[in-house]
Amino acid sequence: MADAHATPHHDYHLVSPSPWPLLSSIAVTIMMIGAVVWMKGLVPADAGVVAGALLAKGDKALFFAGLVGTFLSAGLWWADVVKEGNAGDHTPVVSIGLRYGMLLFIASEVMFFVAFFWVFFEMTLFNEARTHIPEVGAWADTAKAWSSWPPQGIETLDAWQLPLLNTVILLLSGTTVTWAHHAIAQGDRNATKIGLGITIALGVLFTGVQAYEYHHIIHENLFFNEAAINSGLYGSIFFMATGFHGFHVLIGTLFLIVCMLRLLAGGFTPQKHFGFEAAAWYWHFVDVVWLFLFAFVYVVFG
Repeated sequence: MADAHATPHHDYHLVSPSPWPLLSSIAVTIMMIGAVVWMKGLVPADAGVVAGALLAKGDKALFFAGLVGTFLSAGLWWADVVKEGNAGDHTPVVSIGLRYGMLLFIASEVMFFVAFFWVFFEMTLFNEARTHIPEVGAWADTAKAWSSWPPQGIETLDAWQLPLLNTVILLLSGTTVTWAHHAIAQGDRNATKIGLGITIALGVLFTGVQAYEYHHIIHENLFFNEAAINSGLYGSIFFMATGFHGFHVLIGTLFLIVCMLRLLAGGFTPQKHFGFEAAAWYWHFVDVVWLFLFAFVYVVFG
């Protein structure tokens, strides 16, 4: 019988059995269940000592346990991929597969945001259709609320203040990550560190500005208040679309931080730096999505 670990006579990489895909899935599942427990709860608070302590509304332990497990398993999985690359397992054929995989992943993320925009445009372009609901009882309030866009009582944000600032921040970060990408391709590691460091700082700044914006919206009750009759759908799609984009910025920032740590540890060469290239692709995707959010959610229909 041939040795399974013998030197391969092909350009493909047969990955060794890994526990990380299964453990990552379990950790993410626990995290999502924990998020439901935190926001809604799965049992009454008096359901018993153990169940009440872990599954009652407002308990955060399950969520953060899943979050730690997700970061830990994903980090160890990522480290294994880096080791494979350093060991020479990422041959030209494997590298092509990695590129296709990243492109397909970004395409799936595009579809993710298409769904949000679909709902948003359905509400903005066809809101008047809801005014034809027979004005009886509660339906009368619904028709009245949807007679204009945004719904009556909603105080929208000024697109030319914080949203414009975040647009400038992301566009600038797109130029700095491109600078860093070209620098590593030319073997200029110092310029790569500077460009990457500026991009990470801008990503953190974007997240901070968005957090301040959200605090302002919630503190001032701009979207959810007694005057804004039946306005929950507007606030929900706003926070869903911009919030998930903000989550992607956070993930992209972590992606770039990992690249910086690898760079400081001596990783990446002009010939082999796909990890950083993939991070740059992802960051440009985040930039483009934000331009659509800014144009339509804040400016055209804001």
